[in-house]
Amino acid sequence: MRASLLISLVILAFASPAKAVLGGKTDRDPDGLRQSVVWIENSAGELCSGALLRADLVLTAAHCMMDEAKYRVVGVDRTFRPQNIRVTAAAIHPSFEPGTTPRKQPGIDLAVLKLARPLGKQFKPFDLRTIPQIETGEMVTLAGFGVLDENRKHTARLLRQTSLVSLGQANSSNKVLIVTDSDKLAQTTGLGACRGDSGGPILAATQQGYRLLGIVSWSSGALRGPPSASCGGLTAVTPLAENVPWIEKSIEVLDDL
Repeated sequence: MRASLLISLVILAFASPAKAVLGGKTDRDPDGLRQSVVWIENSAGELCSGALLRADLVLTAAHCMMDEAKYRVVGVDRTFRPQNIRVTAAAIHPSFEPGTTPRKQPGIDLAVLKLARPLGKQFKPFDLRTIPQIETGEMVTLAGFGVLDENRKHTARLLRQTSLVSLGQANSSNKVLIVTDSDKLAQTTGLGACRGDSGGPILAATQQGYRLLGIVSWSSGALRGPPSASCGGLTAVTPLAENVPWIEKSIEVLDDL
């Protein structure tokens, strides 16, 4: 009951795009998530994160692709040197409505990007065939290239990850699931998405590796935090299990271009 009330209050007050992993741990494992998580930047200076679906395909949030700008995807190799590849096309979910904020978006905040060339063999895409539902109370992993703190813009473009707990579905304009710091429960500032993490993956850690569950859409400040904060409270996630058919169809369309 307390979690449901908390979600409603914070969404109404402070929600904004999830533009880094607040309080996250830097991932420097060459065999870790750097193989599967990338960042997306455009010529207007905006930054998001994304998940590799194939060596030349990236899944991200649709609102990350709304600027009239040139886009590129950046992955880091085993030595953590950036590999830059131009985005040549993007499939935006047909229900997504441009011009709305992520919180008020009535459609699905997802996009699939086609790259000018594949990333190399040092990268490992996620498997679309193994996407389960996110259960309430489940611990999940957030990964992204955003800032360490919303007032420290220079800390972006380093891969960070952290563990969060799922609180279940939120009463928002579209279907999103809420994850948050399992200790703070968004009452005070804790772990979560921040600026630069939109489009980044929410994952389940298994013995077979990470399984893709969802994509970050937006984040909020803590209920008892500063009114202007947009990080450290709740992280809203677009679940993928029910969107796999659209993703697969989008891949077919992009491959035909």
